[in-house]
Amino acid sequence: MSANPETVTAQPLTFRRYKDGDTKPHAWQEEIFDADHTHKCPTYIQSTPPCQGSCPSGEDIRGYLNIVRGIEKPPAGVPWQEYAWRRLTEANPLPSVMGRVCPAPCESGCNRNQVEDFVGINSVEHFLGEWAIEHQLGFHKPAVSTGKQVAVVGGGPAGLSVAYQLALKGHAVTIFDERAELGGMMRYGIPGFRTPRAVLDAEIQRILDLGVQTKMNCRIGTDLTLDEIDAAFDAVFLGLGAQSGRPLPVDGSDAPNVVTATAFLKAFNDGRMQHVGRRVVVVGGGDTSIDVATVARRLGHIDQVHESDRPENVIGGFAAHDAALLSRRQGAEVTLTSIFAIDKMQASKHEVEHAQGEGIAIRGGLAPVAVIRDASGRATALRVARCEARIVGGKLDVKMVPGTEEDIEADLIVSAIGQAVDFTGLEALNNGKGGIAADKNYQVQGKDGKPVGMFVGGDVVRPHLLTTAIGHGAIAADGIDRHLRSEALEKRPKIDVHGFDLTRKMIEKGLKVTHIDEPTWGTDSSTGAIHNYDNRSDRYVIPHDELFLGHFNYTPRNRRKIVSLTAEEALSNFEERMLPLLETQAQAEAKRCMSCGQCFECDNCVVYCPQTAVFKVPKGKSTTGRYVDTDYTKCIGCHICKDVCPTGYIQMGLGE
Repeated sequence: MSANPETVTAQPLTFRRYKDGDTKPHAWQEEIFDADHTHKCPTYIQSTPPCQGSCPSGEDIRGYLNIVRGIEKPPAGVPWQEYAWRRLTEANPLPSVMGRVCPAPCESGCNRNQVEDFVGINSVEHFLGEWAIEHQLGFHKPAVSTGKQVAVVGGGPAGLSVAYQLALKGHAVTIFDERAELGGMMRYGIPGFRTPRAVLDAEIQRILDLGVQTKMNCRIGTDLTLDEIDAAFDAVFLGLGAQSGRPLPVDGSDAPNVVTATAFLKAFNDGRMQHVGRRVVVVGGGDTSIDVATVARRLGHIDQVHESDRPENVIGGFAAHDAALLSRRQGAEVTLTSIFAIDKMQASKHEVEHAQGEGIAIRGGLAPVAVIRDASGRATALRVARCEARIVGGKLDVKMVPGTEEDIEADLIVSAIGQAVDFTGLEALNNGKGGIAADKNYQVQGKDGKPVGMFVGGDVVRPHLLTTAIGHGAIAADGIDRHLRSEALEKRPKIDVHGFDLTRKMIEKGLKVTHIDEPTWGTDSSTGAIHNYDNRSDRYVIPHDELFLGHFNYTPRNRRKIVSLTAEEALSNFEERMLPLLETQAQAEAKRCMSCGQCFECDNCVVYCPQTAVFKVPKGKSTTGRYVDTDYTKCIGCHICKDVCPTGYIQMGLGE
């Protein structure tokens, strides 16, 4: 095996403000110029960076990267690692887990992609999560209890997130879960070599240490009714999850050795399944299907198979026969099929590459047609056909190619085409589409469209990412808190994220804070902000074309080491594959962040201002976000400060 960083080929930078052949200047009249001046002068606009706008849990990514890189200073006596971790966990209490398994949509949105490559946000999150566990950091308990009690149904990422946020607000929380342990799909869906159980346990325990109570092996809807829970608590959150798999929609899929991905992974994570058949076919294309395929490759098959050893019997609840452990283990032939082409699959690209490296055959553009069975009714092959799949108007359109059918032999077929919610005992909540209807505050809607006093989040709203469920929990917690205080639930912001708080930085430094009424235009005489500061983070994501990309040099990404296995090495290897960055690497990677929409103290505006109108705020009055200011008696509105601002923090707003 090897543990080398992912290889990357350096590409020359392509940023240019003007292209070959450009002979005419921009239309100055559009910027209200009159000779060498204009009546538009600089304003300081805080915007949401696209990484944060793409993060389903709304982490203050720019904020904690600026702490790691040393731009934002922690309060005296607080290590920068802890300060960054606390900023991160305001949104996400499970950074070490998410740093490993989140497919990182934040990185896809990163403006640095316009320069050379995205910032390794996920890897810095991973580093901070590991540092916090190593140094046994805990969350600060609230000083006052509200006396209100909240029931959380489901201990997966949504339930843990809402429990964490509510406990911080001083409410008493009890989690009800039908499993023996908390974690939901993080424990019973994702294999341990992707989410080490010691890491998961540590981050869950940190939430429980806030005083969160649990009632395990208790299913709401059967062991207790929802009415009983509703009567005993002041508020209820439903994080039911979608832990029932969807069967293949083809003839013969009721064969005993055709199982769902959720059942397969649960049997493995419970420790019941010790091997699979010689030939395994997985139907899917997302990260779950990759998990199934890599688990099957590691388990392999055995020579002597007793009836109770068959995978479908183990998955169904039978214990594996002792003889299975004594038999010689061999590698399974694993094939993963997807209706999409390989480069269009939803699974993370690096997970696909590692699966292929481990000897898993991934075949794109194939749709299941039928399950072929023998005389006993067991599946012997999956019949597939070539297809063309695309998303049209938000709906899946699959066109089969006639005459392209073929059979892929299989001893076990696993359906990883989606998940469903088990509404047993809770049928009244089903909106008819397999989910629960809720408003933007994730408050449950009744049959008449009116709220019923319950809240919801996670896959029961719509199956998506683990980090999406965490974001649902945080938003629902805000709604529950307002509900418990008998306050009206306000409309959520257009961009629902945890943003940088300038007031908090001023308080940390001991600066006097005055109240600023929205909108904040014309704050040049206020001590509450820098000149003409406006926080638009709740409504504006800053694009790359508002940055000065020419400021940034080509800087390769600091990549985590990934343990790559061959087909033979993968067999029986359940060790973690992803190694965290070193401290120096994490700091270097954070320095690649362009701090889009927030000043990162580069001094360009001060250096290039021809009128010396832009100046540094005196150290005694400065904080992050209060680094530079403008003397409007000197400013002629030449736009140079805006043009050379790498982050887009300076906008020409006065005079409009």
